[in-house]
Amino acid sequence: MWPYFSIKALLIVVVALNPAAATAQSDTDANGGDIYPPLWDFAPENLLDFPVKDNKIVIYPWNYQERLGAYRSLLKASAKYFVAFGSQNSANILWGLPLQHGWQFRTGRLADPTSGTSCGHGNLCISVRSWWSCMNYYLSIIPFLGAVEAGLFGEVQYEVEMLPPEDRRDDFCYSVADCRSRIPKLMDEWKSSSFVLDDALHHMWKAHVASVAYALKYLADPEANFGEDWANGVDFIAATHFSTDLQTTNNFQAFLPQRMLVEEDVLPSISGFSSQQNKVLLSLRALNKANRLTGMSPPEEARADDLTLSFSSLPRNFKNEH
Repeated sequence: MWPYFSIKALLIVVVALNPAAATAQSDTDANGGDIYPPLWDFAPENLLDFPVKDNKIVIYPWNYQERLGAYRSLLKASAKYFVAFGSQNSANILWGLPLQHGWQFRTGRLADPTSGTSCGHGNLCISVRSWWSCMNYYLSIIPFLGAVEAGLFGEVQYEVEMLPPEDRRDDFCYSVADCRSRIPKLMDEWKSSSFVLDDALHHMWKAHVASVAYALKYLADPEANFGEDWANGVDFIAATHFSTDLQTTNNFQAFLPQRMLVEEDVLPSISGFSSQQNKVLLSLRALNKANRLTGMSPPEEARADDLTLSFSSLPRNFKNEH
């Protein structure tokens, strides 16, 4: 049974992220911006919008626009399953994935945190040195390849292949066959064919938790602390089957930090952050600390079986390498 302060922290997060907690118009998010991720209209929408070389559809997922295109084509291919739940595919629960990717891009979290390269600093490059971008690889390319394997895109006449980054090539897989051989259980998590809405949310969050568990960590404090708090919080939020449709996710992201955290940021009064943003960050921190102190785990339904690892058990190599 969870201790009282763990439950209270979780409730603060969930209540704060409730759709009713933020006011949003149909074409704007809770911050007054476009509801779609940056450059959404310029991202590839279909598999054949990507280049074809040597009888392979080739995607370079270390470019923001191309990774976003993988999401966009996935949203379009899965739209038929959500027609009954809302117009213009707005009820599609996969919206949470590209919207998180857009938030990461907009807030500088896909850039090289070491400043050893210009990657992500004023360009579309996604840095392999960013923890957020590495984690997001498992929340973009794995669902995408899982969908290809499951036949969501119909008959695909070409093999689909991801181009590797310049560094840390061994940390990722690049095709259906490659990922199937290296991480079969994670691929299975993203092949769920259940589209009863609550069942779909259950499978989506289960796969999400499993993907986060596979991610790498290359951050410097205090952003590293937020990343770890967020990763822990995902386990618990998953238990609520929190809806990740277009509007709900936009409302939710209004309470996430709109820039990278720095040493001068001290909770619960980070300058420039709203009181709700400070409250959510503080609650995620409290939830993570309570989880560590008590050794408690999230509910079984929120865990991805033996794929779900505690982030505290992974090597803490957040520190800059240069």
